[in-house]
Amino acid sequence: MPPAVEEAIVADRLFCGRAIPGGGSVSDEEWDTFVREVVAARFPDGFTVFTAEGQWRGRDGAIVREPVMVIEILHPFDRELDRKIAEIADEYRRRFRQDAVMRVTMPARMEFR
Repeated sequence: MPPAVEEAIVADRLFCGRAIPGGGSVSDEEWDTFVREVVAARFPDGFTVFTAEGQWRGRDGAIVREPVMVIEILHPFDRELDRKIAEIADEYRRRFRQDAVMRVTMPARMEFR
């Protein structure tokens, strides 16, 4: 077995709420199309998508809960890749009339064993 290979990388997560302001929600079909057309087109080498439940306090003080899709992309630090991740968030906001997409960026270490 070859030795483990470690690499310093960046872990980016985009939190995409499925509730559409004004009513409705992003359907599974719409989500699948978005992932294929926008995410996979920019990161054909891979990414991870998982389902979550989000909660936050709205501007009016009320607690807001909604289903969330999280896109996680592990990549080397690179300004071009950083731009592509911002494009994904911007397109989700535009396409589904979202107020925001939360992005969390963390240093990480990737290792294949």
